[in-house]
Amino acid sequence: MSDSSDGKRILVLNSGSSSLKYEVFLMPHRKSLGKGSVERIGEEKGILTQSSERGALKVEEKFSDHGQAMARVGRALTDPAAGILADMTEIVAVGHRVVHGGEKFSNSVKINDEVLAAIEQNIELAPLHNPANLLGIRETQRLLPGVPQVAVFDTAFHQTMPPAAYLYGLPRELYDKYRIRRYGFHGTSHRYVAGRALELLKRHHENTNLITCHLGNGASITAIEAGRSIDTSMGFTPLEGLMMGTRSGDFDPAILSFLEERGYSSKDLNAMLNKKSGLLGLSGISNDLRDLEAAVDKGIRNAIEALEVYAHRVRKYIGAYAAELVKVDALVFTGGVGQHGIRMRERICHRLEHIGIVMDYTANMANGSKEGAVSQPYSPTAILVIPTNEELQIAFDAYELLFSESLKDRRRTSDITL
Repeated sequence: MSDSSDGKRILVLNSGSSSLKYEVFLMPHRKSLGKGSVERIGEEKGILTQSSERGALKVEEKFSDHGQAMARVGRALTDPAAGILADMTEIVAVGHRVVHGGEKFSNSVKINDEVLAAIEQNIELAPLHNPANLLGIRETQRLLPGVPQVAVFDTAFHQTMPPAAYLYGLPRELYDKYRIRRYGFHGTSHRYVAGRALELLKRHHENTNLITCHLGNGASITAIEAGRSIDTSMGFTPLEGLMMGTRSGDFDPAILSFLEERGYSSKDLNAMLNKKSGLLGLSGISNDLRDLEAAVDKGIRNAIEALEVYAHRVRKYIGAYAAELVKVDALVFTGGVGQHGIRMRERICHRLEHIGIVMDYTANMANGSKEGAVSQPYSPTAILVIPTNEELQIAFDAYELLFSESLKDRRRTSDITL
């Protein structure tokens, strides 16, 4: 295995049920050397796309399973014309996105048999994601035997929440027996933008409180006190919290029994709440913010109301977390909607002035999708737009965990800033 003097090449992998997304980083320089994806695994025609400074690659062929897809990724990475690597031995570590770590993992960890067993035990908590994450890990182990691998959990950052935040008002036996509690998700994104916010503000985590808003087709908000997540909007599943692209978010649970009495099955209800609700269900038009903004410009009432509900829900959580944090040093917007939704940021920040969150609407428009501050200079709370980079955070975790000589003692991942 080569160890280039200019840095260490770390492969980051995000394995889905029918897809593989990957990126190679040169660490500790935080430089992306290239990335790609395999889509439609298991279908008649799959697609592999890859891009780097050396060029682009597109392959259309059948990938019967994740093993075939991973083997093809290996060949793409070392393609003579458009590859990212000269040889696969350049990869010194692999970082994996894993959705659910349950209560066992509050940090990123080096993968061993015990970690694999724990991920498998948490399949019942993330039946759509953890099996695919496990497949990605095992196929990578076959492709790169002996190369150390690290698991980075979406839920880990939120394991610092106190019982007051993670317990439901349900019979205690449901927590004791089934571990039904609030776990939260998007932790890697919230952690990345929180670290970046500290850099921009030139502050230390110990005396800084943040509210981070990851707004996309899936959306969540996190209250961060002194580097630790103390509350987050998603719960036992990603369905709780904000109204999202196709997910309902919070609603009265008695509605479920009301609909069951009228013929809806549990399968119908699950599909409705996860895939037919949110912006799509309320507007009847689309779950894409761009489509809805265009409909708002045409005066279409359902679109206007859907976006107003979305902004209202976000504001409610910001207000609640501001009360819990006592002081808020910065409000951070990220995710597809948070970064690119200029008008949505305006809708959300409207009426937050009385709690010290004062947007500069001209700066917000001028900033667009770039990283930067969009608050008034006199605003007690800074408002920041920060593009997220979960892949870089995963690479950073893998590098710190495996190679950083300064990491004498195991630090909380929530202390790490980028």
